[in-house]
Amino acid sequence: MAEIRIDNLVKQFGGFAAVRGTSFTIADGEFFCLLGPSGCGKTTTLRMIAGLELPTSGTIRLGGEDVTFLRARERDIAMVFQLFALYPHMNVRKNIAFPLVSIGLPRAEIRRRVEEAARILRIDQLLDHPVGGLSGGDRQRVALGRAIVREPKAFLMDEPLGALDAEFRHIMCGELRALHDRLKATTVFVTHDQLEAMSMADKIAVMNNGVVEQLGSPQEIYDRPATMFVADFIGSPPMNFIRCSGRVASGATQVTIDRAEIDVPQLREDATTEDLVLGVRPEQVTLCDDGGFRGEVFGTEYLGTTQIVTITTAHGTVKARLPTSVRVERSERVGMSFRADRLSLFNGVTGRAIRTALHEQPERGGRRG
Repeated sequence: MAEIRIDNLVKQFGGFAAVRGTSFTIADGEFFCLLGPSGCGKTTTLRMIAGLELPTSGTIRLGGEDVTFLRARERDIAMVFQLFALYPHMNVRKNIAFPLVSIGLPRAEIRRRVEEAARILRIDQLLDHPVGGLSGGDRQRVALGRAIVREPKAFLMDEPLGALDAEFRHIMCGELRALHDRLKATTVFVTHDQLEAMSMADKIAVMNNGVVEQLGSPQEIYDRPATMFVADFIGSPPMNFIRCSGRVASGATQVTIDRAEIDVPQLREDATTEDLVLGVRPEQVTLCDDGGFRGEVFGTEYLGTTQIVTITTAHGTVKARLPTSVRVERSERVGMSFRADRLSLFNGVTGRAIRTALHEQPERGGRRG
């Protein structure tokens, strides 16, 4: 396996820039996710790493070797696609063995690698079955097996779970991560699904409009979003955004919403009235009778052990994730408080974070049980 280093990668299609100045490093043996909405440039970035697209400018290094303009077959990588791309006239064994047969490995070595991959993926009992009759999950395992037998420097996966239903996708997330841990492989995984990325990745690059908006661990990206886009894209429900009033200066520890003074983390820079947006995760909203920031309950969504309470305010809708023991009624007026060290503050013009929450475990509170 090997480290992958991307420096100032640019890809243009005519006058359209699909990827703009992207740089990041994927450590040897790391599970790395490229996450973002459709059209953000994540698949184009992956295809350039694979050698299926050539960059307009920038460099790609695999294991210290500059592979920027090498063909895909010269890069020692294996790719798994969203559509399994299996050969329907071959059985499972022949599908997995195909890349090894293509490079002329001895039959004994091919057999050893195929059976080892099938054992790891728990499809050894299916080796002589036709692929046409397999379930979606088993077909995905065959596609993974075909990648594993090559023993490449890196595995590249382009939304490999997108064609599976929700139940299989959840199961395969756990199996893919377990497989990664057994193989200790360098893995680059492209997805638009935040749950896949958050559950599997060691590190996530969140992309938008061809650039990486934030690079970090799942917890860091969730707790300390670098931009309003990241804060809105990560989390279900996403972060609440509340416009604040009153000029605040660096070192300030309060902002004003209407007449309510809200404690916030200490600011690193000045921010004007027009520039300031308060970011609050739903689980950091607590209902309290004496809360200075108030709103009206619009509705409640029960999720078993928790509930999502939607509250309308003069500054927009706020969603709160609360225990089901907290009782509220539709149209009830409620007060809200927020935990200061868990809040984020953004520049409302640039969308960049001015100050974001600290890495601490949240404390949930209730109102009336």
